[in-house]
Amino acid sequence: MASSRSRIKVVAVTAAAVVALGVGVGTASAGTRDHWWGSRPAKPIASASRAPSAPPVTTVTTPRASTSPRSTASTRPTSTRATTSPRATTSPTPSTSPKATTVAWAAPPANANFDYQIGAPYPPPSGVTVVTRDYTVSPATGAGMYNICYVNAHQVQPGADSWWQANHPELLLRDARGQLVIDEDWDEVMLDYSTAAKRAALTGVVSGWLGACASKGYQAVELDNLDSFGRSKGLLSEAQSVAYATSLTTAAHGKGLAVGQKNTAELTTTQSRGVGFDFAVAEECGQWDECGEYTRTYGNKVIVIEYTSAGFTKACNAFGSKLSIVQRDVNVTAPGSKAYVRKAC
Repeated sequence: MASSRSRIKVVAVTAAAVVALGVGVGTASAGTRDHWWGSRPAKPIASASRAPSAPPVTTVTTPRASTSPRSTASTRPTSTRATTSPRATTSPTPSTSPKATTVAWAAPPANANFDYQIGAPYPPPSGVTVVTRDYTVSPATGAGMYNICYVNAHQVQPGADSWWQANHPELLLRDARGQLVIDEDWDEVMLDYSTAAKRAALTGVVSGWLGACASKGYQAVELDNLDSFGRSKGLLSEAQSVAYATSLTTAAHGKGLAVGQKNTAELTTTQSRGVGFDFAVAEECGQWDECGEYTRTYGNKVIVIEYTSAGFTKACNAFGSKLSIVQRDVNVTAPGSKAYVRKAC
C-alpha cells in the first residue's frame, strides 16, 4: 500500500516562500519504494493538443458568510484564532438570514494532456491543458487551461516549522513524551488531526490557503499526505484522516474548487466518495500496479505521475487511452535543468 512506501523528497525552489507561507513549493509525495534514481536525459515531446469535453459542473448553495478565515494579501497563512463560523442570530426574521449564493466546481477533463509543475513553474508544453502548481505561485495561463493547486494539508512543509510553533503549537502531533512526531521519510513534522476540535482548527488554517488558490484562479486542489496516518506511529487513524479530509473538501467546494484524492490507494470507493473527492492524483500507480484501484472509484478522472520509465510504460500501455499520464523527473524541475524529464502518452 502507498502508506508503507518510502518516498522521494523534491527540492524546493523557493525556500523563502516556504517559511513565510507555512506551505511551500516543491514537495511531491512520490510514493516510491526506492531511494536511488538513475539519471534520465530530458526528452522533448511533441504532443497533439487534446480538445477535452466539457466536464460536469457540480453546484452547492452556501451562505455568504465565510466559515473560514479570509485569505489576505499577506504571504502568511491565516490564523484560526479568529472565529471560524458565522455568529448565530436569535432573530427568526428573514432579513437577518445570510443570503445564499451558488458555488460551482468542475473536475479536470479526463484524459487531458497534463503537466506536473509543483517544483518549478514554467510555460506549459504545447498541447498541455491541465497543470498542477504549488499554491504559492500563479496558475498557468492559456486558452482552456485547467489549473490544480497543490497544498500540503496533512503535514508541515519543510521550513515552516517555526511558523507553526509560533502560531499553532497545539496542532502539531506529539508523542507521549511531548516530542514532535516526524515523518522520517520526508523529515516533516506531522499535524495532529486526532480530535474534532483540532480538525476544525486545522481546516481553518488550510482554508486560508484554499482561498488563495481560488483567488488566483485555480479550479481544483490536490491535498497532499492524506496517508500520513500510516506514518504517525499509531497516533493517528485512517478514520481521523478521512474525517479531516472531509472537512477540507467541504471547505474547498465552498470556494468553488474541485478536490483530488492524492494517493492512498487503500481507501475504498465508499470512503473516497464519502469524503467528497472529485478525481484522483496518483503517483506511480503504474509502477506499483495500483491504477485500477483509482479507476474503480473515479473512472477516467485519474491523473497519473510516474517517475521511472518502466512505470510510465506500464501506465501508458494499460491506461494511456483513458487517463492523463505523465512522466516527470523526481525533482519536478523546469526545462533547462539537466534533470528535467517530461513525457506524456
